[in-house]
Amino acid sequence: MLEKRVVVCLDVRDGKTTKGVKFQGNVDIGDPVAMAKKYYEEGTDELVFYDITASSEGRGIMIQVVEQVASQIFIPFSVGGGISSVQDMRRVILAGAEKVSVNSQGVKNPAIIEEGASLFGSQCIVLGMDVLADKDFPSGYRVVINGGRVPTQLDALEWALRAEALGAGEIVLNSIDTDGMKNGYELTITRRISEAVRIPVVASGGAGRPEHLAEVLTKGRADAALIASMVHFGDYTVPGIKAYLAGQGVPVRTDWGSGVR
Repeated sequence: MLEKRVVVCLDVRDGKTTKGVKFQGNVDIGDPVAMAKKYYEEGTDELVFYDITASSEGRGIMIQVVEQVASQIFIPFSVGGGISSVQDMRRVILAGAEKVSVNSQGVKNPAIIEEGASLFGSQCIVLGMDVLADKDFPSGYRVVINGGRVPTQLDALEWALRAEALGAGEIVLNSIDTDGMKNGYELTITRRISEAVRIPVVASGGAGRPEHLAEVLTKGRADAALIASMVHFGDYTVPGIKAYLAGQGVPVRTDWGSGVR
């Protein structure tokens, strides 16, 4: 079995790392550059950087912050928020990102996924997808955009399959219902999409304990688990989480220390 990845997410607003619950009530919690360096040194496998208000404010991503973060880390680095063209993708990649994440703009203009994959390779193009449980959709989940503010008529599973066909090389699947709740990931849609697509799926939204990562990486069939609150607020450390996963038989890279806090 391939090693599972632990991915730390930095949601950034106005140049500061921020965190909320279900995309609401966000509070600033630190400097994204310093936090990125810390998580890199602790052994996170990848880092995700989201400029969470770029799309809703109709502006481009904060490229200087991307450059500063990229200068401090030497692991795969994915950037999203305000990516509306292949020119934006190029700027982000030149600023130091290995991957570019499209979410709202991918829904509004699916051709950007195909164009990006053609120019930069599928491995660079990540589909960010925010979903809400909705029994009126075939998969039971609806896609929402603009930071969870705007519902669409897209079924989550249908959109995942279409994005893969367009050339997306990875999916970051975030459940708004569980986001920031620390009660565990949304296993049903995570497993459904993971089993349907051939590209890696990163589970997002809901991690509160190491057990939640073990669950989504096994029962949920995810290839990676994204975490934020549980490390941002000091409840756990990246090495501690990885040591727990390894102890549960989940294959992870564990050469950066051990011991669950």
